[in-house]
Amino acid sequence: MMSMNNVRWLSAEQLQAWIKLVAVVELLPGALDGQLQRDAGLTHFEYFTLAMLSEAPNRTLRMTQLAAATNSTLPRLSHVASRLETRGFLERTPCPEDRRATNASLTEEGWKKVVATAPGHVATVRENVVDALDDTDIADLDRVMAKLLGRLDPDNRFGQRGFE
Repeated sequence: MMSMNNVRWLSAEQLQAWIKLVAVVELLPGALDGQLQRDAGLTHFEYFTLAMLSEAPNRTLRMTQLAAATNSTLPRLSHVASRLETRGFLERTPCPEDRRATNASLTEEGWKKVVATAPGHVATVRENVVDALDDTDIADLDRVMAKLLGRLDPDNRFGQRGFE
């Protein structure tokens, strides 16, 4: 345990930046979820799950790969996959190459849902993040987020730094 004497307190500038980051982390999910719930009846995580499958070869990934792509744990993903499966948006089947693994595949209904939902979601992302930034800001955001991900996910378990 660190004593009060050994604490490296934040400078005024660091504290100001930290408070803004916390505000974005708290407010952005509500903006994303609100639009998706209103327009598509999906949470952001449900949409992101479907979107990651829509980008995959044959619209199929092993559940472990999908968990990594969505920055999720397997138990959380399994719970959400059950809900999406009930709604007819994805299906889970044994992996042909490894019968111990399970594949998640986007159904035709799931594909239609992604196609119908993507324009509103992209508009919300633009409105709340992208359009507020210029090209230099976007490059800075990418660089800063890569540094933070390097700390939060040092083993790159979620594969997000693979997009660099």
